[in-house]
Amino acid sequence: MAKSSSLNVRVVEGRALPAKDVSGSSDPYCIVKVDDEVVARTATIWRSLSPFWGEEYTVHLPLDFHHLAFYVLDEDTVGHDDIIGKISLSREAIAADPRGIDSWINLSRVDPDAEVQGEICLAVQLLEDVRGRCLHCHVLKARDLAPRDISGTSDPFARVFWGSQSLETSTIKKTRFPHWDEVLELREMPGPPSPLRVELWDWDMVGKNDFLGMVEFPPKVLQQNPPNGWFRLLPFPRAEEDSGGNLGALRLKVRLVEDRVLPSEYYQPLMKLLAESVLSPAEAEEDAASPLAVLEELTSGDCRQDLATKLVKLFLGQGLAGRFLDYLTRREVARTTDPNTLFRSNSLASKSMEQFMKLVGMPYLHEVLKPVINRVFEEKKYMELDPGKMDLGRTRRISFKGTPSEEHVREASLGLLTGYLGPIVDAIVGSVGRCPTAMRLTFKQLHRCVEERFPQAEHKDVKRLAVSGFLFLRFFAPAILTPKLFDLRDQHADPQTGRSLLLLAKAVQSIGNLGQQLGQGKEMWMAPLHPFLLQSISRVRDFLDQLVDVDGEEEAGGPARALVPPSVTVREGYLLKRKEEPASLATRFAFKKRYFWLSGETLSYSKSPEWQTRSSIPVSHIRAVERVDEGAFQLPHVMQVVTEDGAGTRHTTYLQCKNVNELNQWLSALRKASAPNPDKLAACHPGAFRSARWTCCLQTERSAAGCSRTHSAVTLGDWSDPLDPDAETQMVYRQLLLGRDQLRMKFLEGFSMDPSLEADTRKGSRATGGAGPDAQARHREAAAHLLEVLADLDRAHAEFQQQEQEQAALGPLRP
Repeated sequence: MAKSSSLNVRVVEGRALPAKDVSGSSDPYCIVKVDDEVVARTATIWRSLSPFWGEEYTVHLPLDFHHLAFYVLDEDTVGHDDIIGKISLSREAIAADPRGIDSWINLSRVDPDAEVQGEICLAVQLLEDVRGRCLHCHVLKARDLAPRDISGTSDPFARVFWGSQSLETSTIKKTRFPHWDEVLELREMPGPPSPLRVELWDWDMVGKNDFLGMVEFPPKVLQQNPPNGWFRLLPFPRAEEDSGGNLGALRLKVRLVEDRVLPSEYYQPLMKLLAESVLSPAEAEEDAASPLAVLEELTSGDCRQDLATKLVKLFLGQGLAGRFLDYLTRREVARTTDPNTLFRSNSLASKSMEQFMKLVGMPYLHEVLKPVINRVFEEKKYMELDPGKMDLGRTRRISFKGTPSEEHVREASLGLLTGYLGPIVDAIVGSVGRCPTAMRLTFKQLHRCVEERFPQAEHKDVKRLAVSGFLFLRFFAPAILTPKLFDLRDQHADPQTGRSLLLLAKAVQSIGNLGQQLGQGKEMWMAPLHPFLLQSISRVRDFLDQLVDVDGEEEAGGPARALVPPSVTVREGYLLKRKEEPASLATRFAFKKRYFWLSGETLSYSKSPEWQTRSSIPVSHIRAVERVDEGAFQLPHVMQVVTEDGAGTRHTTYLQCKNVNELNQWLSALRKASAPNPDKLAACHPGAFRSARWTCCLQTERSAAGCSRTHSAVTLGDWSDPLDPDAETQMVYRQLLLGRDQLRMKFLEGFSMDPSLEADTRKGSRATGGAGPDAQARHREAAAHLLEVLADLDRAHAEFQQQEQEQAALGPLRP
């Protein structure tokens, strides 16, 4: 049994931010921290006081995290970035509402004394002798303290208060991981019992010392259970000052998901029920009491998207993703009377198909769109067809002949747009063979289902529109519009490039609609593009027909498989690599540029992507993947990969990334790949062994135990996450619990309580969508079976919870 914890975070937008630049604007971005660990950085939005980011992150965490913080900064090309403000959310505040937080929150000022982090290790004894009571406070060490000096370290010392007495430890220079091992003895003075307070400070030769954090223990704790172990440092107790909106606000969506995942055997009955639902697709339209039918009726909003992702992964693992999607589409198609509204809502069927395309088709999307998207970003051409948005001053850059006019801009823009659209359409229509087989089979089923529902001649294009509606309108066009959100680019587009992408996305959307709305609506200024669109539409029709012309079916109940096979590269790119032993050259030159590939089996690298000879590190040898302090090499964004060879010898490889986002993505990918490895390290050194000592904790032995905890459980969710059937089924179970009473009333209790039941049964009960007596009997039996499975899972959870409580009552086991 395991416990899981994840944060779903969406940084939506900001408003009324203060201007930090002389231009009267700012260039804002957000840093997201969990317990002072940077887990994400949004892109910078240039020249905006009301930025829109729309960036989403799923962070998998240990259960004992304490707080989540958002910092808004203004990016400066020269000097340090300016801090605008912050929002801090405690774990308790996030967990208070299961639906999470979805609101505007004012930014608060950043108080240096509140920016504390790290832990301190203490052993306290309360003793009595002939002179009275005395307190022995053994200050052993601290770890992960905040850096207060420009070197990226601090000069920490501890100050202990008990009653009116105080004592200090020695100061340890240039470290965030001090080792004191000092016992401070304080005598009790007359008066009421006093609390013990331990403060950590950074010593400064000039100016006042900087506060690093504190812990405090009341007299009752000192007497009954004297502190002994690691304790989290806290800021001075003070209320966080709300700026009243003077610093602006952020709109955030944050949801904490914590759960207990049982051993696999407990989920088998529910997984069997889910599989049985999709293995009888002919009855999908009449199905009303299966788990999938209940889930479809219950879920809405953001929860529907999360559930769709879990369900798609769950069925992918069983080789039944196609059957699952076919089940949902049949139900939706059966309910649709107007083909123009088919799949237009954000139903469970639509969301599941969207998530399926992302999970299975992201490499395909990148292959098709990335070359042209990169061109648009790099060339930064001005394109505009809407007269109301044209900047005629730009015409001088386009043509030096005659007076600037709308016609000049329109003609030049039309040429540029078709110059980008042509390669996009060519890439799409030529990609039939590269589209994943699973996607093609799913589209084939969708095409067939819609054709059976709308066979009339006037609806001959509906079957194609069903496929293109997903592939073009919900996959290609959104990726063109916001490439950052589909990992096509590291940054959001600037306003000019963003407008170009919007025009391209509109054109691709029109092509995906097969020209149904050309010449309609308010955007008649798109008319000059219509000839190109009409020419492309005929090619896309042929492409869609070829796409669904595929042989093969998914095997029912096929073997579970990973979303990404172990041999497939899940991440690649240039990194700077450094050997463990320092070279005789200067530190910066010790890092050499290498191209890296990560799969589930190896981390390999060579001088360039084309280089034939590769070196490799087996993923099975990885024991830790951690950040490295900037002070270790005086370089930012460095991580370490600690490995252990067959002889038991440890080696460390240092890798530098371009920015903090790339660092987080590599950390996450390596941690996921090495997650099954045994003998993972619980602690390591966040510094480097240089000049005969560790730069972090200043210990002089290379083999000294690590001074900081490892963070192997902290990973970012993305499309290439491995499948986890138990966790996915657990979420399905939690969602079904929300509808348990409704299910019982609808199919079991309702029949005995409703006096008109007999007449309804003869005519076809509304509660079962018009089903006859035989169907009602099947629904009642299915509902009873589902409720029994949920009750069994309830009992299992209760038993494991009782075991945990009994174990906790015995007290923690001490090493």
